[in-house]
Amino acid sequence: MEFRTLGNSGTVVSAQALGTMTFGAEADEKTSHLILDSFLEAGGTFIDTADVYSSGTSEEIIGSWLSSHPTEREQVVIATKGRFPMGTGPNDLGLSRRHLGRALDASLRRLGVEQIDLYQMHAWDAFTPIEETLGFLNDAIGQGKIAYYGFSNYLGWQLTKAVHVAKAHGWAPPVTLQPQYSLLVRDIEHEVVPAALDASIGLLPWSPLGGGWLSGKYVRDQAPTGATRLGENPERGMEAWKQRNAREQTWTIIDTVKSVADAHGASSSQVALAWLGAQPAVTSVILGARTVAQLTDNMGAVDLKLSPEQLDSLTAASAPRSDDYPYGVAGVAQRNRNLEGGR
Repeated sequence: MEFRTLGNSGTVVSAQALGTMTFGAEADEKTSHLILDSFLEAGGTFIDTADVYSSGTSEEIIGSWLSSHPTEREQVVIATKGRFPMGTGPNDLGLSRRHLGRALDASLRRLGVEQIDLYQMHAWDAFTPIEETLGFLNDAIGQGKIAYYGFSNYLGWQLTKAVHVAKAHGWAPPVTLQPQYSLLVRDIEHEVVPAALDASIGLLPWSPLGGGWLSGKYVRDQAPTGATRLGENPERGMEAWKQRNAREQTWTIIDTVKSVADAHGASSSQVALAWLGAQPAVTSVILGARTVAQLTDNMGAVDLKLSPEQLDSLTAASAPRSDDYPYGVAGVAQRNRNLEGGR
């Protein structure tokens, strides 16, 4: 396993993180514990969850596993999130001091720990002043309830604003951002990635296989069937599947991934994960697995070394549009700077 620092902190985590949204939903407690065992046996140390995953059940399953693995608790880094509804009341959601205080205490209780290593705001809250949220997080660090904090699903300007507000108040800075990112979803490279690089924020990509598309299990113009998430539950996102299926670039990307995989004798999933792990600012790629077999295959990406030419071919095949205003203008400016020697 490869290890990297957690964003701009001094804490070290595995370059792959175990995402646990399946725990309590698609994986029962016994299977979830086996997945956790396998992840640690393969060298993984970073576990990501959220209070809303199965309405707290995911955290409870991790907590029960931690209680039976006291030695491992000293080695793993636990990340969770708060923001979304955990009740029916008007204050049972958001990034207010009131809601986060209750949400954090509930997560600590379900996980059975005294401190959460990384506490993440699950999405932006336009109704709560950012000073209130950041002040709470700084206090939580001072109280020893969390070690670090980060964000998920923030835009570039939202991340930058948080960084500068924290600095202006002398508060602890954020260390990570968790965005959707894959060969199929690269629009964050326009502004989010540059904002993260500017602030030395580590990226923790979720859905790195594009909802399973990059595993190579889907066939053009054939609706998913069988043992796939969409095959078992077509209502989950069939409209999104139709849109992606109709996009020519989708199949160009999938074909390029398969070509590189065949050259290495690897799986398509491993190639897609290896490309993502090589991108700027990426600290740890979040793996989602319903079975030990899926996890084992995905973790094989750590040992897969793609050549510069293969990385370039994947990057070219999946390039997001950059000719629309204002990104086309910014791109021209960047090319001019490159021609002038980077001035």
